[in-house]
Parts: sequence; C-alpha cells; structure tokens
Amino acid sequence: MKSVSDLGDLRGKRVLIRCDFNVPLDGTTITDDGRIRAALPTLTQLRDAGAKVVVMAHLGRPKGKVDPTYSLAPAAARLGELLGTEVKLAGDVVGAGAQALVAGLADGEIALLENVRYEPAEESKVDAEREELAAKYAALGDVFVSDGFGVVHRKQASVYDVAKLLPNAAGSLVAKEVDVLKRLTEHAAHPYVVVLGGAKVADKLAVIDNLLKVADTLIIGGGMAYTFLKGKGYEIGASLLDAEKIDTCAGYLEQATAAGKQILLPVDVRVVEDFDIKARTSTPVTIVDADAIPADQEGADIGPASEALFAEAILGAATIFWNGPMGVAEIAELAEGTDAVAKALAASEGFSVVGGGDSAAAVRNLGFADSQFGHISTGGGASLEYLEGKVLPGLAVLEGEN
Repeated sequence: MKSVSDLGDLRGKRVLIRCDFNVPLDGTTITDDGRIRAALPTLTQLRDAGAKVVVMAHLGRPKGKVDPTYSLAPAAARLGELLGTEVKLAGDVVGAGAQALVAGLADGEIALLENVRYEPAEESKVDAEREELAAKYAALGDVFVSDGFGVVHRKQASVYDVAKLLPNAAGSLVAKEVDVLKRLTEHAAHPYVVVLGGAKVADKLAVIDNLLKVADTLIIGGGMAYTFLKGKGYEIGASLLDAEKIDTCAGYLEQATAAGKQILLPVDVRVVEDFDIKARTSTPVTIVDADAIPADQEGADIGPASEALFAEAILGAATIFWNGPMGVAEIAELAEGTDAVAKALAASEGFSVVGGGDSAAAVRNLGFADSQFGHISTGGGASLEYLEGKVLPGLAVLEGEN
C-alpha cells in the first residue's frame, strides 16, 4: 500500500478521504469521539500539505434514505473543535450541495460530505450500482486516501470502488492498524493470550479457529461463554445460548487440550433475573459458581474468581488481544468483569491490543485512557475478519488487487 507521502505534492489538490465517524450518540451528543480523534493525524497532514480535503464517512444504518437521526452534523462540529477550525458539512452526499462546497474549498480547508449511507447504492451488492456512485465520488477528488479502518472489510462504493478510480493511498491510521494486526498474526511474542467476549459465539468462531493456531491461551467471557459452559455439560439457567454451536464449542475445548493450549472459561458468574440496557438497570446481582447457575437466572458478567483467573493469564502474557466485554458493561453492576480485564491489560508489560467496537467504548466509558494500552483498534469487525484470515476488500484494492 502507498502512503500519503507517495502521492506527491498535494497543494491545491482535492483529496477525497474515507474516514470512519460511526460514533455512538446520545441524541446529538457524541459519547465516544475516539474514531474522530483517530482521524486527526492524517487530516492534519493533508491540511498542512495545502490539500483541499473532502471527507467521506457514515453514521449508523439509514439504509439508503435521508434520515436526520444519522446526520454527520455532530461529527462535523466535533471535528472542527478538535482541529480548531470550521469544518463545513455538505447538505447532501454527491449532489449540488456537495459539489458547490467542494468547488469553494481553499487550500488547507476541510469539508465533510453528508452520510454516505444516505445513498442507496453505497452498500449495494450490484457492482454496477456501486461503480456509478463511486464515479460521482471520484468527480469530487483528484486522489483518494483510505483512512477508515472500521470499514475496510466492506465492499462499498466509498471504500472499495472509488479507490479503483483515483490514485490511492492508505492514511496513517489504516497503515498503523495493519501493522498491529500483522504483529498479532505473523510475529506475536509469546505467551500470547487472546481474550474474547461479547454476546454471540457465532461471530467469533472463525476467529477462535484461526487464533488457536497461533495463541497459547484463549480466554472466553461475555455472553458467548455460556455456550462453551453448556458444551462442558453445565446447566446455564436462562443465560444466552447458541444451541446450534454447543458441539462446536465442545470441540474447540478438546482441540485446545490436544494442542497443548488452554481455553479459560469463567469459574464463577454474576447472575440476574433480568436487566434493561436502555435504562441501565438490573434486578439484584448475585455471584454463583459457573456450574451452579439457577434455572431462573442468567449470567450477565464474570465473577471475582474469574476476574483473578483471567488477570493472572493476562499479566503473564507478552502479547494480548482483547475483543468483547465480559458482561453487560453498560450497567455499572455488570461492568466489573470488563473493568478487571481492562485493568489487567493496562498493568501488563506485554503488548496489549483492544480490538475496537464495544471493547474500545467500554474501556473509555470506564475511565481508561487510550495511552494505557499498546493499541486501541478503531475497527472491531475489520480486526476480527483480519484475524480470521479473510481478505479485506478495502485493503486489497489499495494493494492493487481488484
């Protein structure tokens, strides 16, 4: 992949840059601006080079329709605050508003197009539809820079197709993310510990399959742990279960043992009768052994003995990758396991990587600084697909593969 410096003198050139501003919102208030902050180095580099910077990004899932709920206005305002300059927002994506805004840019100015997912063709599975939209994007730029790592696993018009139409390069964020992931997959220092959480075990099976080949220990928490516990023959009460994957999880436990590796599961859990994520409340929390979950209770976080067990493995590792909270981290009483894992990563002398998405939001909401970890990824899904060994379209196109 080429870097921005490989694009030559950018003064006066229109640089179309794909960023990832898919940030969490409370109304119009951004609750975690990590992805916007991550874009600053490349945007500053382009601005200082005298480029006319045209930013493309998305927010949420408006499904090809203009929906004010998903406007990038909050992102434009926050980006302007961080850069100390006005960032104008186009009234549309590729229409008259966008064209006029781009035409009026002075050297070193930055504009943001509206949510690219307002365009029905952005996520189309039909190549010709995406290509037609990509040509409209390309008409707004002279060169293209890919710096939205959170979307490089998507074959979308603003990620993949436009990169084929203009001279392209990877921004510093994408380059850094790829370097980190190569370190995890190709030359990780050992002991290598992978911590996986989150709700759905099915989302992580391919990752488990691939990482069992390179990691020494897999730690399984979150909602996905209960299918593994069921695979051990435990009764899990009303806990989250993927019944179709019980045998698969049991097989992974056997595979790890046969390979001389270990999969650590919770030994105790925090259980509740019910919880409400939106209201951030739950019924009273109790702690039980992992093989003694009452029939009318569900596991909603790992317990203190599990916290100690997981922390011991993390603190003894030379490389740690973590993706997915250990419990319902949006609720304070059920965030203790996630907090304990984050503290262990922060205290580790090894190279620690927080794998984006819910994990990144959780550690920031718990008060941790990005600098306390070796790297916080901006792309949960992209990170996982890379670790699965998949070809990511948004990276392949930068490497000249169509």
